[in-house]
Amino acid sequence: MNSHPSIPPISDAPELCRIDVAALSAAFGSGALSPVEVAEATLARAEEAQSRFNAFTFIDRDGALQAARAAEARWRTGAERSAIDGVPTTLKDIVHVKGWTVRYGSRSTDAAPMLRDAPSVAGLRAGGAVFIGQTTTPEFGWKAVTDSPEFGITRNPWNPELTPGGSSGGAAVASATGAGVLHLGTDGGGSIRVPAAFTGTFGLKPTFGRVPADPPSVFGTVAHIGPMTRSPADARAMLAAMGGRSLRDWSQPWGEMPSLDAQRFDWKGRKVGLWMTPPTGAVDPAIERLILNAARQIETAGAIIEPVFLPGKDLREMFHAHWMAGAASRLAQIPTEMHKDLDPGFVEAAAEGGRLGLGDYIAAQQARARYGAAMDQLLADYELLLSPATACLPFAAGREFPEGSGPERWTKWAGFSYPINLSQQPACTLFCGTAEGLPVGLQIVGPRGMDGFVLDAAEATGGLLAGT
Repeated sequence: MNSHPSIPPISDAPELCRIDVAALSAAFGSGALSPVEVAEATLARAEEAQSRFNAFTFIDRDGALQAARAAEARWRTGAERSAIDGVPTTLKDIVHVKGWTVRYGSRSTDAAPMLRDAPSVAGLRAGGAVFIGQTTTPEFGWKAVTDSPEFGITRNPWNPELTPGGSSGGAAVASATGAGVLHLGTDGGGSIRVPAAFTGTFGLKPTFGRVPADPPSVFGTVAHIGPMTRSPADARAMLAAMGGRSLRDWSQPWGEMPSLDAQRFDWKGRKVGLWMTPPTGAVDPAIERLILNAARQIETAGAIIEPVFLPGKDLREMFHAHWMAGAASRLAQIPTEMHKDLDPGFVEAAAEGGRLGLGDYIAAQQARARYGAAMDQLLADYELLLSPATACLPFAAGREFPEGSGPERWTKWAGFSYPINLSQQPACTLFCGTAEGLPVGLQIVGPRGMDGFVLDAAEATGGLLAGT
């Protein structure tokens, strides 16, 4: 598998592992391809990705082939369930899957198989998705890189010495290498968008509540579930299957969200905000150059681009109050004698959350409410926001932060992602070029509920940038 800098890892994948949802559906419908032969090729590719980059906790060969045979029978009789029927799919080691063990990357969790699917998984299964295997995550998904005490270090296929980001790092690696077409990720502070940026793939953090969650995350309403793919079109198909109302998720907004149907998109005349200043740290100059170049291309296409700053203050501290309190809650559920087996960084984060006073936590919630309302106003003044997806390029695997940056939490370098978890808007990462032979992601943020609009913009922008 090619991991030479500047060469996308998908480039050497077998042809059957590079086909998108639309082409697979057409081929399955015509009989030109069988879901079984595609599953076989994908399973082989997954084994290769696992041996080189440690992207999976396990690969379910028997289950995948059984599901693929059922999908093949449906397509033959014209009884296919959806556009994703028979499409190879991976699931992160955080969402519940009936019959699978879900360990959250931790030695402290129960190894008993799950008794039912999470709502998002149930939606994908109902659509006929073929579950290839389970992808890696850091312990409890607590950080934006992927290594865990239970499953070890996941590596970036662009350069195995580097991290693919996290916490949905295994899903991003599977996507980047062709070990599946659709990949379920979670995003509590950038966990979909960061690894998409670090691996040159596409990821969408949907509007909060677009995809139901059960059981609820200890990280509360900053935690989202979304699609990771190689294109906005595939993400749209996946989101349509996994989203929707579930009575198992009380935190969902009541009622229907705007449609995900694709609409013709033109940048001409659109007012767009360009956000280039993260809450902490600075943007790598090589990343800044690529993002500004993308913005110029969008401006040339007719957009009206203005610099913007986020309306909130102390956003990192606000996020830490929510995130570290969640870590403390999770740690409190683990027997003390097992703490020695946990990721030390997770224990430190939980300790930070444990020191938070109740008054401080309530104050952070109130500050978040004010910030969220101001973000809604900003996205009323501007149709979309553009920004880097990350402030830095991929760095050494097994580290929480780049070497030389000092002992810091991951939030120092992931400042373009977690503010949008606090405010719950849809946001995607789109590949926009390489710097120093490594991928760089452009983030597109839209108003709450307008996930389809963000996907429309991403599709149009991908085509625009590919032509430059």
